[in-house]
Amino acid sequence: MFTARNSEIKLSNFLKEKYICLELKGKNKKEIIVELVGLIAASGKLKDKRLFVNNILKREKLGSTGIGNGVGIPHSKSKKVNDFILAFGRKNSGIDFGALDGEKTYIFFMLASPEKNIGGHLKLLSEISRMVRDKFISDRLKSANSKKEILKIISLG
Repeated sequence: MFTARNSEIKLSNFLKEKYICLELKGKNKKEIIVELVGLIAASGKLKDKRLFVNNILKREKLGSTGIGNGVGIPHSKSKKVNDFILAFGRKNSGIDFGALDGEKTYIFFMLASPEKNIGGHLKLLSEISRMVRDKFISDRLKSANSKKEILKIISLG
């Protein structure tokens, strides 16, 4: 398992092709979150989907995880998650995700983390944020044509 002491973080170690959706169907924040949790649940590492949706929604009430530049990073720690899981989704038409810049959000990374691994959770969030703040990378994620291309962008990011 990844810990805060590990010096190298590779997001590609936590994101797999089956956790990627190139066109999310959700029409609002809650529907997008439910859809992303569905991708995470496919990992088999999430023991209670409904509880995790509620955790994410509670986290969003504290402040939006729409960080701007068309990017959202909904995330939560849970005792029902036994390893880090990362999902990626894209909504080509964008939605209002309550982003800090007031703009629509198009790309989403959802991070599910074990409750007790706070350091690892923060390191992964930091790495996602660092990567997507690069406009070149976020633009490539918005226009990628395949799941394999998304994985390649993230592995090079």
